[in-house]
Amino acid sequence: MSLSSTVNRSGPGEFTVTGERQYDRSSPLRWIVSHLLVNWPLLAAFFVSSISSTVLTSAIPSETGRAFDLVLSGSAVARDVLRVALLILGMVALRGLLDLAGGFSVETLGQRLERDTRRELYISLLGKSQTFHNRNRVGDIMARAANDVRQLNPMMNPGVGLITESLVSLIVPMIFIAAIDARLLLAPGLFVIVFYFALRSYMRQLNPVSSAQRQQFGVLNASLNETITGIMVVKSTVQEGAERLKFARNARLFRDHFVAAGLVQARYLPLLFIGLALAGAFAHGLYLVSLGAITTGELVAYIGLMGVMRFPAFISIFTFYLVQMGLAGARRILELITSEVDMDENLEGHAERIAGAIEFQNVTFAYEGEGTREALTNVSFDVAPGQTVAIVGQTGSGKSSVTRLVNRIFDATSGRVLIDGIDVRDWNLEALRSQVSVIEQDVFLFSRSVAENIGFGLGEVATRENIVAAAKAAQAHEFIMGFQDGYDTVIGERGETLSGGQRQRLAIARALLTDPRVLILDDSTSAIDSATEDAIQRAINVVLEGRTTLMITHRLAQIRRADLVLVLQGGRLVDRGTHAELLGRNDLYRRIFLRYD
Repeated sequence: MSLSSTVNRSGPGEFTVTGERQYDRSSPLRWIVSHLLVNWPLLAAFFVSSISSTVLTSAIPSETGRAFDLVLSGSAVARDVLRVALLILGMVALRGLLDLAGGFSVETLGQRLERDTRRELYISLLGKSQTFHNRNRVGDIMARAANDVRQLNPMMNPGVGLITESLVSLIVPMIFIAAIDARLLLAPGLFVIVFYFALRSYMRQLNPVSSAQRQQFGVLNASLNETITGIMVVKSTVQEGAERLKFARNARLFRDHFVAAGLVQARYLPLLFIGLALAGAFAHGLYLVSLGAITTGELVAYIGLMGVMRFPAFISIFTFYLVQMGLAGARRILELITSEVDMDENLEGHAERIAGAIEFQNVTFAYEGEGTREALTNVSFDVAPGQTVAIVGQTGSGKSSVTRLVNRIFDATSGRVLIDGIDVRDWNLEALRSQVSVIEQDVFLFSRSVAENIGFGLGEVATRENIVAAAKAAQAHEFIMGFQDGYDTVIGERGETLSGGQRQRLAIARALLTDPRVLILDDSTSAIDSATEDAIQRAINVVLEGRTTLMITHRLAQIRRADLVLVLQGGRLVDRGTHAELLGRNDLYRRIFLRYD
């Protein structure tokens, strides 16, 4: 029994980085905290600075009250008042330094959180399967990778920074107030209790609005991305007006979420409560002064400390919104990172040089999201090392599905795909894919130089000499040298500045450079004229001698040269053989042949 049929391979993904730090992904809050704990010295410095700064802020009203008592007592001398003034000045200066240290610490924490999150998300996206990328819109992924990640920075500074300062600004002044007279805790104590419940209600209302706002931004961004990507279709069908209305509708929904957030903020009550608390505190303080329980200076200190408690009530409307936006963004980021993967890289798997034998054993495959419709049904065939196989069939017959199972872009729903007698699921994924090159009909080129695009499969290992040799073999050297900057010419996004034939020749050069053991050509010469195709085919015949080739093609010249032709219909393999054999016995093949002819 194959190992693949008995082992559960739910793992981190198709690509991982050795030694990469693991974070707690059980919830958005724990995930953020686990990121912050990596930089615990900065976290500790921030907390120490915030607490110390608030202690000094609360000590200033106390010293001011003492100065009042000195002056009102009539026994104060200038030296005593000066001493208090210098002490207050020193505390203000020290508080400034502590605020600077705290601000630096929390700002650095925010920047590092954003940096590390972006790195973690990028590595995670590289490891996701093709199925994942098929079911997620590019624009929404980009919104999460850019804007949602960016929200984590202001969440930390000023968000968490000011919230921490606010929390300390509630606790420390109450300690100073208790030191004056415990009875003075009545007004601030009632305020803290009411503030807690009001803030809890505020957060409960704000949370769904913030999440919906970030969600709608993803929809807006995804729609814009699709329109820009398909701008040629939009223009050719004269649908600019319809797309404008669609964008306006999505933008209006995004605006509505902002308005909803504004309505929640407009009902924020702690500012009213702190006003009532200050009035009550002043009245209570005057009453205690009239009883002789506290001095006038202590009343001044008390009101000053209540003023310190005004800061949390004032700033919370702003800071908790930032935190909610950050948590909503973190939740959307975690949805991507923790999305279940269909396969992992199988680091301990088979990693030998591929000889080129391919075998399909009763393979059935269905794309996710297409219900019970099967792209392939009980397909079985085998290919000997070095053979060239042509795969033919009508549109939707499953030709591309066959090739996508060879290098594990997808896994078979049932049955097995074997390379050199070993199930592809038992291969080390990097070892497998690095030896299988695919040239798609819809060639994707990066907005980089021609040389970088050809050498992409080898990365920095690719030399200019090897790149030029591959381009010559693919009959691309001549038109490349016709560019002003030759191999250093930067091509447009997706290679749109090149013709279809030029893009496909660059893709062939890219594949040839990797020295593949198995080459898959998905109608890769469809946009190339006959003369160029013949030249490319001669080069491929020389370079790929001894290598296995799977071709999806309608070119009769290529079909005739194939060692084996597979005929697919409705996801089933209906016949196989040489071109001459199939032409003589298979009606479907003859109809396909006559259509191409």
